[in-house]
Amino acid sequence: MTQPTLSKIIQRIEDNIGEQLLIRNNQSVELTQAGRIFAQSAQEILGHWHRLQEDMSNLRGLKSGQLRLGVCPMMSSLIIGLLTRYRQQYPGIELQMYEYGGFGCEQALINNSLDIAFTALPTTHKTELSSQLLTKYPLLACLPEGHPLASQAEINWHDFESYPFILYNEDFSLAKLINRLSRKAGVQLNIAFRSGQWDFIAAMVEANMGVAILPEPICQRLTTSKLVFKPMQPAMTWDLALIWRQNLPLTPPAQALLSLSTPNAANPENPLL
Repeated sequence: MTQPTLSKIIQRIEDNIGEQLLIRNNQSVELTQAGRIFAQSAQEILGHWHRLQEDMSNLRGLKSGQLRLGVCPMMSSLIIGLLTRYRQQYPGIELQMYEYGGFGCEQALINNSLDIAFTALPTTHKTELSSQLLTKYPLLACLPEGHPLASQAEINWHDFESYPFILYNEDFSLAKLINRLSRKAGVQLNIAFRSGQWDFIAAMVEANMGVAILPEPICQRLTTSKLVFKPMQPAMTWDLALIWRQNLPLTPPAQALLSLSTPNAANPENPLL
């Protein structure tokens, strides 16, 4: 669609509803209040249309369709086994994957632009989302070799007070968890850097730019680096789950993924494997 055609369509919509949707100037285009309401409603309509299509596809026995799946970047490598089994069992389902932080996944679900999402618990929108716990991993303190805390058997929150702390981006569920638990312990972390990439966080710790907290499976990938990992006291876990809208039925492809992820006899503790 060309820009003039798009502009004409938007103008016709504005004429029909009697409201201006966009504020236009030479530098930018912004939504008006009416535009924000319109965009939200349009997203909901598209989501319901997608769900209708999936219900129709289900009449053919999940031989075709789409799954709009949200994935937090830190989890991506941990869900390969589950997604491989899903593709083998439902080869006709097109997987549309979107990478968001935990909070971003929640927002996309509420906006009806995702069917289901992988994230870490707890969620922010507890009353609007349902969840199924998949597995738990310990969270470990990540320190550079030779750090003053490296000789301790365990690390507590107060040990971090004297050192720069490297934290995840604000929309990450893990960042919210670390902030909440540190405040509960009466500790104000000295946040020096933020990143959404675990390998970059590890590289900054290795360069002695600060300390961090990483999930155990991520730590296991960093065995060649000059890092030291110590358990936290009290112990902390990274709880991975599938989440979905509580007040909307799951699409058939999303329900199939949820069913496949239910703990089973082969992997009672970790259905991701």
